[in-house]
Amino acid sequence: MPLKPAQSVDEETYIAGLTHLKRSTTTVPVQPQAETLETFENRYAKRDYWITFTCPEFTACCPVTGQPDFGEIRIRYVPDRTCIESKALKLYLFSYRNFNTFHEEAVNRILEDVISACSPRQIEVDGQFKPRGGISISVTAMYKQP
Repeated sequence: MPLKPAQSVDEETYIAGLTHLKRSTTTVPVQPQAETLETFENRYAKRDYWITFTCPEFTACCPVTGQPDFGEIRIRYVPDRTCIESKALKLYLFSYRNFNTFHEEAVNRILEDVISACSPRQIEVDGQFKPRGGISISVTAMYKQP
């Protein structure tokens, strides 16, 4: 049986809440805030499917030394009723550049903020960080709706 296409919605209504896409200039938040993350309606909410975002140039600062830490963040989730808008996510992740945090805290905070923004059915946030002091760190945080 062929699948029926998602119900058509007026495009202006569909993107009405997305403020970052409508700006010609963009300001990066000073620190990570869940409110930076914008969402749009998932037109395929009846189906499970994975969305993956990769940020290969993630930067945050060590809370002890203030030195920059570099890594890659991968966010993989199954959306429920809403999806994360990618430009808003980019601004949110960029806001870590001058923010002091440990790798473990950054990954778990990203997970919590994405959950807060879009209540995904399932999500994994993976951080692969470059060596600091001769040791590289990998952190994965996961959540699945009960």
